[in-house]
Amino acid sequence: MSDVTAKVELAQIMQKLDGAYAPNTLRAYRADMLEFIEFAASYGQMCMPYTPQMVQPHLLESAKTGIKTSTIKRKVASISAIHRLAGYPDPTKSAEVRLTMRKIERQLGNRFKQAYPITRAVLNQLLAVCENDLRGKRNRALLLLAYDSMRRRSELVSLRIEDMEWLSEDGASILLRKSKTDQFGTGHWIHLGNETTLAIQDWLDTAGINEGFLLRGIDARGVVTESLCDSRVGRIYKKLAALAGLDARTVGAISGHSMRVGGAQDLLTTGASLPQIMVKGGWAKTDTVMRYVDRVRASTTHQLSSMRLME
Repeated sequence: MSDVTAKVELAQIMQKLDGAYAPNTLRAYRADMLEFIEFAASYGQMCMPYTPQMVQPHLLESAKTGIKTSTIKRKVASISAIHRLAGYPDPTKSAEVRLTMRKIERQLGNRFKQAYPITRAVLNQLLAVCENDLRGKRNRALLLLAYDSMRRRSELVSLRIEDMEWLSEDGASILLRKSKTDQFGTGHWIHLGNETTLAIQDWLDTAGINEGFLLRGIDARGVVTESLCDSRVGRIYKKLAALAGLDARTVGAISGHSMRVGGAQDLLTTGASLPQIMVKGGWAKTDTVMRYVDRVRASTTHQLSSMRLME
């Protein structure tokens, strides 16, 4: 039996999973499993299910490639998920694999590489370089919407005009139909302030659109497209940051998560509680938010300690 059989079986599993999980999750499952299938084939194991004795060397080899511990954990999660969803025993739950992961974590560490935070101060710099043309108004609406809502880039590009509720004096609300923490589409209303609302209205009026996706791409001819790819969000941030004169290292550290990080840090400094920040940004796990605000907490603690010493 050839390794093609394992690939064919994986394709069949992925087809069954289509629509049941987020597209990014499915892409990770497919990519990680294809890599593992190739590795196993080089050792003579040509089909699923795989054993802990095959997972273990794969993880050790992966650790030598310079990738982060979090990436290796994702590979483990993918192998685990595919086996479980296919009805096979989960090889990642064995003592051998667990011990291997502990060794890798001790070797590589668990340090989280955080996106550069786009706080309100940085946001103002990006807004200042937005032109008053069609693209500039789209960028301004994107920036303010991302900061105000603190939502993931995939969620931002999924927002629709017909889901907006325009309020007379207090901004607007928009329905987020589905999110990472709401895969079944219960929906969540997001309130937007006046500044964001006005920027969105200006963008929609200039673009001449009144239905469909709120955020759109603009091609080289200046034509508004039907939607905006989520991968473009981080690139827009980077381009505006470069135009604003931020140094190259900072621009390189900016990503599609930068607004969420900056927004969370700003909320903390203004006295918001952890539950309030989690609700605002749609986080389900406290440890993720704590990583985002940890530097601010440390800085605040240091300032308070210094003040006490001066008293």
